[in-house]
Amino acid sequence: MRKFHVWLAALLVAAGLGLVAPGTASAAPYCGILWGSLAKSAPALTQAQIVNVRTGQQPCFDRLVIDLNGTVGGYSIRYVPQVLQDGSGLPVALSGNAFLQLTVNAPAYNSAGNATYNPADKSELTNVAGYKTFREVAYAGSFEGYTSLGLGVRARLPFRVFALAGPGTGSRLVIDVAHMW
Repeated sequence: MRKFHVWLAALLVAAGLGLVAPGTASAAPYCGILWGSLAKSAPALTQAQIVNVRTGQQPCFDRLVIDLNGTVGGYSIRYVPQVLQDGSGLPVALSGNAFLQLTVNAPAYNSAGNATYNPADKSELTNVAGYKTFREVAYAGSFEGYTSLGLGVRARLPFRVFALAGPGTGSRLVIDVAHMW
């Protein structure tokens, strides 16, 4: 019994001195989100046109949806130091501490050159006041079959991109930006 007490005392002293440490703890990802912040892209083209842009809030992320009147083709979404307008290359002023340039391989006009998406306020496509991550969504132009948007966010945070079919023959390009890492 005395041997047991000696070992127990030695173990307690070692633990107190930090010689015996518990296993490393790893924090679970925020809301189970395992996305990254690196560029995401798909090279496909489409005959569809952009018809609307809208946003929404979810418990773990803010969502931007780009509606098309056909199948989503390709896209390129990445963090940039400054969002630039299509065609001119002029900077797009955006609120936020980090900026996503969203380029969709689809025009915002039809084959006759008529706008299929013509926002009333190009600097504020949707009202994102009160959102946890989004700060501003702006139109950066549609040129030679490509349409660009600028998304100002609170910080460089993880994001994901995916396409959804519908409604009807249309589709949606969805960009989710997490509230935290």
